[in-house]
Amino acid sequence: MMRNLSELAGALLPVVAEAGAAIMRIYDGEFAVMRKDDESPLTHADLESQRTLLAGLSRLTPGVPILSEESAHASWEERRHWNELWVVDPLDGTREFVKRNGEFTINVALVRAHEPVLGIVAAPALGLVYWGALGHGAFRAEPGGSVTAIRVSAPHDPVRVVGSRSHATPETQAYLRGLPRCETRPIGSSLKFCRIAEGAADLYPRFGPTSEWDTAAGQAVLEAAGGRVTRLDGHRLRYNCRESLLNGDFIAFNHASVLPPNAA
Repeated sequence: MMRNLSELAGALLPVVAEAGAAIMRIYDGEFAVMRKDDESPLTHADLESQRTLLAGLSRLTPGVPILSEESAHASWEERRHWNELWVVDPLDGTREFVKRNGEFTINVALVRAHEPVLGIVAAPALGLVYWGALGHGAFRAEPGGSVTAIRVSAPHDPVRVVGSRSHATPETQAYLRGLPRCETRPIGSSLKFCRIAEGAADLYPRFGPTSEWDTAAGQAVLEAAGGRVTRLDGHRLRYNCRESLLNGDFIAFNHASVLPPNAA
C-alpha cells in the first residue's frame, strides 16, 4: 500500500473521477428514487458510485477496511480494532441530486488513529474537485483541469455562514443570533466545508444528526487548508471511536474569532 498521502491522493483522484462520471450518466437522464429504511432517498447513482469507489479503493489499498454509507457496516467489535480505514459517502446530498441543483458530492476520507488525514470531495455536476492531506495542503481542481492551492481566508465582517439547504434547524438560528453580524447562504452536501477551505465562507455550524461519512472528507480538506472542525466543547471531530456512527453537533470554521462570544 502507498503510505505517502500525496501519492495516495494522486492515485485516488482518477477513481473518484470515474465514480463522478458514473453519477453524471444517471443524473443526465431519467432516474428512479428509492427509499432507505430511514426514508432518506437512494438512487442508482449512489450504488454505481459505491461500486466504483469500493473497487478502486480495494485495488489501491488492499486490506484497508472501508466504511461506506451504502454498504453493510462491520460490527463495533470488529471496527474497534481498525487503526486505519476509508470513510466513504458515494453520493452526499442525494436530495440535491434529486432536485438537480448540482450541489451533491462524492466524499472519500482516509482515517488514521481516529483522525481524518486525507480527504477528497468531488462535485461532478459543478466540475469541481477538492482535496487535502495532512502536511501537504489543500487544492481545488476546476473544469478544464487547472489546479489551485487553497487556504482559508482571514475573518470576514459580516461573518459568511454556510448552512444546510435541506436540514435547517431552530438551534442553528439561535446560535447565529450570537453573532454581531452575519450573512447566510444555504448550500448542499460537503461543499460547505470546501467553501470555507477556499476562503469563500467563514463558518458552518451544524446542529442535528450527521454520519461520519458526511463529514470526514470535508474535515480533512478544511483542516489541510488551515481551518478547524470541532464539537461544541472545542474538541476535534474524530472517527470510528464508538459503536454509533453518528456525529454530535459541530462547528466548522476558519478562525476562532468568527465564533459567537459564548462559543469561542
